[in-house]
Amino acid sequence: MKKPFRGIAPLLITMILIFFVAMLFSDRANTTEMDYSTLVSEINIDNVESIELASDKNVAYVKLKGQRDEKTVNLTDRAELTKLVQERIIEGSNIKFKADSTSSILTILDYITPIVIVILAILCWVFVMQTAGVGKGAMSFTKNRAKISNPDDKNKITFKDVAGLPEEREELQEVVEFLKYPKKFTDMGARIPKGILLVGQPGTGKTLLAKAVAGEAGVPFFSISGSDFVEMYVGVGASRVRDLFAEAKAKAPCIVFIDEIDAVGRHRGAGLGGGHDEREQTLNQLLVEMDGFGTNSGVIVLAATNRPDILDPALQRPGRFDRQIVVPAPDVRAREEILELYAKKKKLSGEIDLGVLAKNTAGFTGADLENMLNEAALLAARKDQTSITMDDLEDAMVKVMMGPEKKSKVISDKDKKLVAYHEGGHAVVSRFLEHSEPVHQISIVPRGMAGGYTMYKNTEDKSFMSKSEMEDKIVSLLGGRVAEQLVLDDISTGASNDIERASKIARSMVMRYGMSEKLGTITFGNDQEEVFLGRDINNVKNYSDEIAAVIDVEVKNIIDKGYNRAKHILEQNINKLHAVAHVLLEKEKIEADEFEAIMQQV
Repeated sequence: MKKPFRGIAPLLITMILIFFVAMLFSDRANTTEMDYSTLVSEINIDNVESIELASDKNVAYVKLKGQRDEKTVNLTDRAELTKLVQERIIEGSNIKFKADSTSSILTILDYITPIVIVILAILCWVFVMQTAGVGKGAMSFTKNRAKISNPDDKNKITFKDVAGLPEEREELQEVVEFLKYPKKFTDMGARIPKGILLVGQPGTGKTLLAKAVAGEAGVPFFSISGSDFVEMYVGVGASRVRDLFAEAKAKAPCIVFIDEIDAVGRHRGAGLGGGHDEREQTLNQLLVEMDGFGTNSGVIVLAATNRPDILDPALQRPGRFDRQIVVPAPDVRAREEILELYAKKKKLSGEIDLGVLAKNTAGFTGADLENMLNEAALLAARKDQTSITMDDLEDAMVKVMMGPEKKSKVISDKDKKLVAYHEGGHAVVSRFLEHSEPVHQISIVPRGMAGGYTMYKNTEDKSFMSKSEMEDKIVSLLGGRVAEQLVLDDISTGASNDIERASKIARSMVMRYGMSEKLGTITFGNDQEEVFLGRDINNVKNYSDEIAAVIDVEVKNIIDKGYNRAKHILEQNINKLHAVAHVLLEKEKIEADEFEAIMQQV
């Protein structure tokens, strides 16, 4: 049974002791100082009610007539004051005089003050340690913080709640079989995998798969985040790892799931911390527990990360993580399955075709699709509708990609014209490019960080991009800047993101993909990340300064070529650009059908 007052008991005791000490001091708390010459003057004019001399120090406590507070006087000559007061009493003064006061309270304080200070320090330390240990004592600070799921939970997630990942489910279903029927595999001489690493971009369903394994296995499931191991105190993380695996071994067979393992499993020796920081000590202990001299029979470690490139090689080797399951972004068929799964709990109108919606959401992860359906439901409820329509889903899709509309933002006519021609430039240039996606929507209403946007409809999922597709992408990105210069005879900062993206594509073409005519099929530089992302502090170039100059020239040539192509397209179709900009200024938004009609009419 928990004791609710255990955590606050030290605090209450501390407050009582502080109150007690304050009461001891309160007897002289209101005293103020008076110099000796002033006291003599007050005695001579018979304005003193009482004088009390402390026996243990040259101090007198004086109370003047008509005043409540006492005055403290530091005596220069105790005998002289005594003689003066006695003379005044003989002359008829009624001064109350105590020459040998023992000042018992101050004497007691001299003895107990050091003891009280020590007691207060001990109680404060106990209180802080109990607070750090979440009410379980100081030693719980080094205990693991893993949560144990209940196999009998009625709301548990199973593989039926996972869509669009058939191969990944099959791999993890085998893990469940290992735990349920181990003899089936050991009789064949098979060794049960010790660890499985789930790799994929954020939102693809790595944690969801782990939860499904927990629901299917029917064995104890320990879940913890990688950051829960790391503390500012050296040795705490390693102690938590030991405690976690000790508890897991006691409840084997079981599963240990470590989410975001890159927080603790980064490459050792990387960065500025050297090899003796807390994170690396925690990683060393994790390596030993997963495959050291001890045995972990019946304990399977699941881990998830979206940064496998920064994990320590010793952590990824067979014997620790025997399998690495890549959880990719869903393709069109997987997106349709995910939409069907999440749409079961939504009230959709009969006009909605999830297959068409799946084709229009290329690049969306499972989390994005779930968020899109939820946003559509919120929009429908806001409009007091009885079901979710296709328009709600379209608005939700744009909101997920670009952010909410800012219709209330005040924009000048000059800026509106600038944005209209900028976005019109993107759309018109893209219309005449062979490898560009069709325009889906154009808007000059601000969304998120963008003052306007041109959205394209992805007609198919692409795993690779050709050189011509990348060149067309650069032309499309530069269309907005070219339109500003042609029509407004000026340029603005609105194209900064477009230029940045175009430059990145051009530099990747030259340095990573070997698409440079002068430099040929060669990769320049290494693809390592910066030091604080887990790689080496020295990013060494593997090419000379002369090659670096050629790279810059080649990148500039690609950008200039794309700029000139965009300029040529807009000069040939300037009337179409004016028409699109005019409609945008009038309606603020153009859909795909209306844009195509403008292109056909002008």
